[in-house]
Amino acid sequence: MDQRLTQYEEKMKKSLDNLESEFTTIRAGRANPHILDKVRVTYYGTQTPLSQVGNITIPEARILQIQPWDKSLMKEIEKAIVMSDIGITPNNDGNVIRLIFPELTEDRRKELAKDVKKKGENAKVAVRNIRRDANDVFKKQNKASELSDDEVKMLEDETQKLTDKYIAIIDKSVEAKTKEIMTV
Repeated sequence: MDQRLTQYEEKMKKSLDNLESEFTTIRAGRANPHILDKVRVTYYGTQTPLSQVGNITIPEARILQIQPWDKSLMKEIEKAIVMSDIGITPNNDGNVIRLIFPELTEDRRKELAKDVKKKGENAKVAVRNIRRDANDVFKKQNKASELSDDEVKMLEDETQKLTDKYIAIIDKSVEAKTKEIMTV
């Protein structure tokens, strides 16, 4: 592959990675510790990731258990979970905090599937914007006589192939996540 395309492929890969990380926070009826990745707890005046203030385990398929290393953080952790948008009320027994994931209803599954498609569309738009930026750069270089017409055509074709490749990967990813959500 042409060296001039490497930076654009890296940007497309980052768009895909971002989509994958967004998918890990969408719950599909099973307990997934990644749903807590964005939850921050105030710990000695600093916003700290939840995973750094306690042990997160999955004792059962639909239960997440958080055992803080410092018991004085129980209320802070509970507050942080309630303030986040995961939509699960924490149960605190004084030693551990449990998050019990309810069984997903058909409507909720469809809603989550729509959300997955929307995130997939946003990722595809990002990839297409990267393609547009690359083509703009190549055209400017052509005007400045840094690239020939043939080189511009070849680079645009290669950029299109990259775009098609990443859009196909995004489509597969969206399809897999939708299937996972819709499976009861």
